[in-house]
Amino acid sequence: MRIFVAPERLIAGELRVTGDEHHYLARVRRARVGDAVELVDGAGARAAATIAAITAETTVLRVGAPERIAPRPPLVRALVPPIKGDRMDACLEKLVEVGADEIVIWPAARAVVRWDGPRRDGRRARYEAALQAAARQSGRAQVPRLAFAEDLDAAVARSGPGLRVALDPASDGELPPLAPGAAAEVTVASGPEGGFAPAELERLAAAGFTAVGLGPRVLRAETAPVIAVALIRAATRS
Repeated sequence: MRIFVAPERLIAGELRVTGDEHHYLARVRRARVGDAVELVDGAGARAAATIAAITAETTVLRVGAPERIAPRPPLVRALVPPIKGDRMDACLEKLVEVGADEIVIWPAARAVVRWDGPRRDGRRARYEAALQAAARQSGRAQVPRLAFAEDLDAAVARSGPGLRVALDPASDGELPPLAPGAAAEVTVASGPEGGFAPAELERLAAAGFTAVGLGPRVLRAETAPVIAVALIRAATRS
């Protein structure tokens, strides 16, 4: 069993857990005194713990010394547009599962969904909770960072050095061979259902993004970035 705690609370000794994480242990997992629990802080640290007591409102844990978990290179960043309905939630969850380290949501010209400031803030809270739940389920100690970019330029500006690819179903390009350690960072940019606008492809090309396809079929907006990240992780064995 794994639960998330704030970094400042991940210390050796006794820890009292309430709220959602207590509910997860006591009600969802039906944990008992003596059960082992792994604590993670979402930023790459973890600690082993044992349940010392459970009440209606609190789980008391006996926590061992925390340790850092070294990240597995390369850092993989996904630039994805807003996607309509529950498909956005599914895309984010699967990106966590396949190993994305950072997810940047950018307002593509052809995206059907548009968010204003207050609505975007609400989405952030919802998506961050979904990312944490997916990290717990998939066994990740680190929750991917989530960011919202005001435009494509701002999304591109978050890309670090390394390989940059833009997923374009009209392209005959392929993902370049990736051996372990070949790139420190990989950034994958994907578009909405209607694809990138021509100006967006030009901007990405000017920023060093190579257009690649993922086979003979057109993948949906929530599928393409997940497949690309999975292929990159498989190629780099990370």
